[in-house]
Amino acid sequence: MKKTYHGSCHCKKISYEVDIDLAEGTGKCNCTYCWKLRWWGAKAKPDAFRLIAGQEATGYGFPTDKFITRALCTNCAVTSFGWGNIPQIGGDFISINLACLDDLDPAELIAAPVTYMDGRADNWWHPPAETRHL
Repeated sequence: MKKTYHGSCHCKKISYEVDIDLAEGTGKCNCTYCWKLRWWGAKAKPDAFRLIAGQEATGYGFPTDKFITRALCTNCAVTSFGWGNIPQIGGDFISINLACLDDLDPAELIAAPVTYMDGRADNWWHPPAETRHL
């Protein structure tokens, strides 16, 4: 069942609401960006996402990143969400950094299924051989 969560960067200059169902799954990737950020994400459709503040946030996309642009707060440097279009997962999406959901109960996160992606080997649709570190 979808639930409305409130998210933000650390300084709260970027804030949003998003309707997601964590039971539909979350994702962890081993690409260099997700690895360095320890990104644990969940996806939402754009109509389930409402940006409240931070329209001026800088969009950051690694030069070789074909999939997602991220909202990087220019004040606190936290990336709380991103957006992109991947036809294989249904087109336009918002990726939520679960660590930035202000009202997420840890029990909900523990119960959420996780899909692992081997972005480091550009093998996005399969898990890496090792996932314990993600």
